[in-house]
Amino acid sequence: MKNKNIKMILLFLVPVAFLYTCFFIYPLGFVLSTSMMKWNGISAMKFVGIDNYKKLLTNETFQLSVKNNIIWALSGGFIQIPLASMVALILARKPKGWRMLRTIYFLPNIISAVAIAMMWKAIYNPMYGFLNAFLNIIGVEGHNWLGEIGTALPSIIAQQVLYIGYFMIIILAATTTIPKSFYEAADIDGCSILQQEWYITLPMIRGILVTTMTLAMAYGMRHFEATFLMTNGGPAHSTSVMGLILYHKMDAFRLGEANATGTILIFLGTVVIVLIRTLLSRRDAGADSVQ
Repeated sequence: MKNKNIKMILLFLVPVAFLYTCFFIYPLGFVLSTSMMKWNGISAMKFVGIDNYKKLLTNETFQLSVKNNIIWALSGGFIQIPLASMVALILARKPKGWRMLRTIYFLPNIISAVAIAMMWKAIYNPMYGFLNAFLNIIGVEGHNWLGEIGTALPSIIAQQVLYIGYFMIIILAATTTIPKSFYEAADIDGCSILQQEWYITLPMIRGILVTTMTLAMAYGMRHFEATFLMTNGGPAHSTSVMGLILYHKMDAFRLGEANATGTILIFLGTVVIVLIRTLLSRRDAGADSVQ
């Protein structure tokens, strides 16, 4: 019986392992190996060792791109997720019109990221954009939001983290699994709504919050579309990200350097996600030991 179970397990695992090897392990190995090559995609590869990595890591634009990617990841994890959590907790109380609000908040997630980026580029336009027009109405001088180093990166990040619908839906779904008896008992004890959310809801959905934070930070590390469409890394490379550098390397047929960029991106993304999950897990362990 035991041998039969092992055979059945292997029977189910082999197709998955085959697909995983073909579509992840092999491409990852190919990227790693070609990252140490000088290659334009046409002529023969030439082994250059870690020269591609040295060239990238000593490049000021790449260093700035790494910093920007980390800022993107932290913005997703520590701005977007708290906003999504706050809205989800409000909607979980089912205020008047909560179904309509849920749909409105989620609606941008079914719209193309390209369309949203172009819409915000028009909003930020210094000549005819809605934002400057509104500021002028209230007596505030307009600004070149995407053309100034000090505001370009925050402007792009802002238009991204405001779209909380995807994570809001996940968190909202998690709140439905909490037994109502917990809140009824809290009401009897005289707990306020804020106390109920802090001591009941948030601890009960902590696992989902960690998951959504991980996803948001992963999306931040791989960010590309909005920056490419809105500033293309400018002004003065102040909004550049690693995905954009990878694109430009591929566009210039410097595929070895592009794959080196991709390898560093994978490594840094893994480090950031593992660190944040480790820190949150330690907090969970500390809370359990106190209890």
